[in-house]
Amino acid sequence: MMTHYIKNKNGRIAYDVTGEGPLVVCVPSLGDVRAEYRFLVPLLVQAGYRVATMDARGHGESSTEWDDFSVAAIGEDVLALVRELKSGSAVVVGTSMGGGAAIWSAVEAPELIRGMILVDPFVDGDSNPFLVFLFKFMFARPWGPALWLKYYSSLYPTSKPADFDAYSSALLTNLKERGRLEATRAMLFASKRSSGERMPRVTQPALVLMGSKDPDFKNPEAEAKRVADAVCGRYGMIENAGHYPHAEMPEVTAPLMISFMDSLTKG
Repeated sequence: MMTHYIKNKNGRIAYDVTGEGPLVVCVPSLGDVRAEYRFLVPLLVQAGYRVATMDARGHGESSTEWDDFSVAAIGEDVLALVRELKSGSAVVVGTSMGGGAAIWSAVEAPELIRGMILVDPFVDGDSNPFLVFLFKFMFARPWGPALWLKYYSSLYPTSKPADFDAYSSALLTNLKERGRLEATRAMLFASKRSSGERMPRVTQPALVLMGSKDPDFKNPEAEAKRVADAVCGRYGMIENAGHYPHAEMPEVTAPLMISFMDSLTKG
């Protein structure tokens, strides 16, 4: 797919778009790129959706010169993309911190967001000070990109995609580019309060999907239920999946997403 760019404030966001139909915008996880959705996009297009995937600030092909990597800033980029594509409102699929960005955008511009799918979301609070200290050391150069990839591998606890080695190699190459690792660290340490504070104000339908073996959460199902209750949505568990159920088990995850989207746009 061809890479397109939109300018927003002092940088530019890379994205691609394919398909015809109601718009879906996919926001990748911290430390990953828009190809995270490489298995999901064809299934959504086949189901009758126009799908845009974007690289978050500093990631993938987006520019690195940003002064804000918070969920609010990423949410601003989501809204800029929806406006750019002129398709009316969109369903936003957000993984990890992308879920927080989805919540922020839904509350700030409800006329542009008709629903949300929050995948293994990090949506509120601040980073643990001890972890901030630890990660600042772990993900520093020159060893940071390799350590990040080792951590990334742990997020697929049951079944890695067939292209995982090639995909991880490309991700490592991208992280080694100037400014990429720094953007990942900045996003990791950024506050998520702006989305947490907005959760009670969400009015759109929301679906939370969580891998039952996501190592980022002590009790994934309890966290999924907590977030779903906070946004008055519902949740579903992808058994044995980790942090990326749509890449680890797309054949299970995609039908749940499509059923939810159909209920909003075709029901």
